[in-house]
Amino acid sequence: MSDSAGGKVAIKMVVDGQVREITFEQLALSNNLAQEALVRLLVRKKLIDPNDLVDEINAVQKERYRVGEPPK
Repeated sequence: MSDSAGGKVAIKMVVDGQVREITFEQLALSNNLAQEALVRLLVRKKLIDPNDLVDEINAVQKERYRVGEPPK
């Protein structure tokens, strides 16, 4: 399945009675934008510290992406 621009279709949505095809690229971009907006809001409202967020991202990365070790 691909759209007219050649991207692979991830999902189809019906909006106002019309079928709209959403590509994986569009879905990833939308997810990234929503995530960035959420992080900005949490930082602006002082609910999270940006340095704590970076530390947590690094911790998750170390837990999930280990070179040469099988998952536990």
